[in-house]
Amino acid sequence: MPVLNEEHHLATAVESIFKQEQTGATEVVLALGPSKDKTNQIAQVLAKKFPVVLVQNPTGTTSAGLNAAIKASKNEVVVRVDAHSELSPGYTKLAVEILNQTGADNVGGVMLAAGKSSFQKAVAYAYNSRIGLGGGGFHVGGLAGPSDSVYLGVFRRNSIIEAGLFDEAMIRGQDWELNLRIRNSGGLVWFDPRLQTGYFPRTSLPALAKQFFDTGLWRAKITKMAPNAANLRYFAPPALVLSTVLLIPAALYLTAVAFVAVSAKGLSLGSRLQLVSVLPTMHYSWGLGFIAGILKR
Repeated sequence: MPVLNEEHHLATAVESIFKQEQTGATEVVLALGPSKDKTNQIAQVLAKKFPVVLVQNPTGTTSAGLNAAIKASKNEVVVRVDAHSELSPGYTKLAVEILNQTGADNVGGVMLAAGKSSFQKAVAYAYNSRIGLGGGGFHVGGLAGPSDSVYLGVFRRNSIIEAGLFDEAMIRGQDWELNLRIRNSGGLVWFDPRLQTGYFPRTSLPALAKQFFDTGLWRAKITKMAPNAANLRYFAPPALVLSTVLLIPAALYLTAVAFVAVSAKGLSLGSRLQLVSVLPTMHYSWGLGFIAGILKR
């Protein structure tokens, strides 16, 4: 688990690991970045309470942290866990069973976004809907089978080592890029909707905008690296940005967003109002990031 500025979520993520039904020896390795909050102090407390190994990740990047943690581990299955996540009961046991049944090199499932505040619940709704993130399998579910990539991932250790670990030059999209290398070498990446992981989204509009701009930027980099592997839905946000500016009035798009917010099921009035700003922030930030990434040399 790569960890940076996660004082509000780290304990929940680690505790969800130790609530798993274990089928063998388990080791938990946290790669600690240069956090500016109390994350590292919380990690020290967790290391006294649980069999947790702490390693340093001076750069604070996700890829470098994952690699440092994998190198410090020993067991034959590598389970990636995000500090914003919470594993569902039976997750690791089921993942190992799927690895054995399918012969896959990496398996993963559905990211179930959830929130506490009205804003976070609005973001979670957008994450879990086709309108928000375009309907990728690990956001909205689907049938079990081969996949381009999966959320987080449960890997055979030898497969991830032979693939060369995560590319530390990839600030975002490192999971997709690694899975591309695994598939290009003849390996199998498998999606199974029974594998479910809770995820807590960003809690403010600026943080959400930065996250999605960065994601779009790096998605463009990956698209230029492997254009034949790009999904058409990656081009929807930049197309929206360009069409809103050049062809159709922004009011038409905002009217559609308002309709989605009004008809959103299971949300309070406060969360529906937040959704009016959340959806455009996600769409336009991702789209602008993608355009910037395509233009950037």
